[in-house]
Amino acid sequence: MRIPFLLLIMAWLTGSATVAPAQPNDPRLSKASRQDKAGWIYIHLEGKPKDIGYQHGYLLAREIDDLIRTMKLWLAHSSGKDWSFYRGAVKRIFWSKVDQEYREEMSGIVEGLKAKGYDYDVYDIVVLNGNIELGQYYVPWLADRAKPGSADNKAPGNCSAFIATGRYTSDGKIAMGHNSWTDYIVGERWNVIADIVPVSGNRLFMDMMPGFIHSGDDFVITGGGILITETTITQFKGFDESGIPEFVRARKAAQYANSIDDFIRIMTTGNNGGYANDWLVGDIKTNEIARLELGLKNHPVWRTKDGIYTGSNFPSDPKLMKEETTFDSTDASNSPNSRKRRWQELAEQYKGRIDATAARTIESDSYSELSKAKESSRCVIAGRVDTDPKGCPEWGWPPFYPGGTVQGKVTTAAMAKDLTFWAHMGNPSGEDFLAAPFFQLHPEFQWQAEYLHDMKASPWTLFEAKKR
Repeated sequence: MRIPFLLLIMAWLTGSATVAPAQPNDPRLSKASRQDKAGWIYIHLEGKPKDIGYQHGYLLAREIDDLIRTMKLWLAHSSGKDWSFYRGAVKRIFWSKVDQEYREEMSGIVEGLKAKGYDYDVYDIVVLNGNIELGQYYVPWLADRAKPGSADNKAPGNCSAFIATGRYTSDGKIAMGHNSWTDYIVGERWNVIADIVPVSGNRLFMDMMPGFIHSGDDFVITGGGILITETTITQFKGFDESGIPEFVRARKAAQYANSIDDFIRIMTTGNNGGYANDWLVGDIKTNEIARLELGLKNHPVWRTKDGIYTGSNFPSDPKLMKEETTFDSTDASNSPNSRKRRWQELAEQYKGRIDATAARTIESDSYSELSKAKESSRCVIAGRVDTDPKGCPEWGWPPFYPGGTVQGKVTTAAMAKDLTFWAHMGNPSGEDFLAAPFFQLHPEFQWQAEYLHDMKASPWTLFEAKKR
């Protein structure tokens, strides 16, 4: 189907383009849509699980293909295991534990891809969804099981987030913010905002990567009034191959939790230890917020209707820290601890004033409590490691590694009620990453050159779920 000339002109003038389905008579696509805006791809998906999957695969076919090809390179380099290893792993330990609803959705994604000429199967989509827990938890656990003490315990420690309520916010209601840190080669592709209307459970409004059925870096608003975000626990160790995949539990909790208790129950049931996080959760119906620090053996919970919980990849529970991590809480120079101190300052500075505007400012912050100055480094809320001569040793990132903050999102209770949030693609500080000069300065990362591109900072942009 040709896109009308007038539509192309309008897209050029507005900086966005609505992509019409190429098969308008296919009823599966009748309620789906896509819009490209401010560095993001907004998609609306609606219907039965397989229909939602088909819409997803069809509308994002090119992007899913690009992400899988990127992941094949990145996983092999970062974990020493190729794509066939991961396909075998998900067949053996994941597929039988995926709910039928999500099996159908991922099968639908495959059908949508095939309709666009891409030849993948459902196991490729499962690997994509489980790549973090597989590559950074399961693989080190396998190594340690084979030879105790041999695992390189570098579980990811990425993201800066908060959730606040009561006297900390301008209206006494919940506000939430998150910026995502990851390898740039992956993060430049974390650019989808999905509005999903399933036939059962809650409507979901979240960021994600192409081909995901969950958020992944986890910023979710649900039709049940639940707000969800998280930051990972640095240098976490442990995995249970008999457990339910984290991506399945995360999607299920978002779709079916209607309270904080529901969320905790779903996330802890069948917990496999993969992608161990400090989950920050709020319920706009009760104005309560919580932190669930979800390890494999330990999962303490903090709850309040008047306070703030922050995350920058530091564990909070001493027992969990001792039993399940190798994290050094006394190292004032590492990224999690430096940002933790900055969170403490920001929480007091903005107490009673946190709204959507303040949240955007906070998630864009580039002041270092280590150097007492603004800088582009591992130590700031909207950090960069590609400009940092130390790198992040605790994550296995060498000096000047191309990683750091790749995007941000914020919302408030009033906005969440209408399924609305602000999003920023690229580093919220406004700084650009330019690939060509970076590779000239750091040829040791040339192996990423085929898939690592410029990542320019777009403006903060308001996104809202499609009106029904």
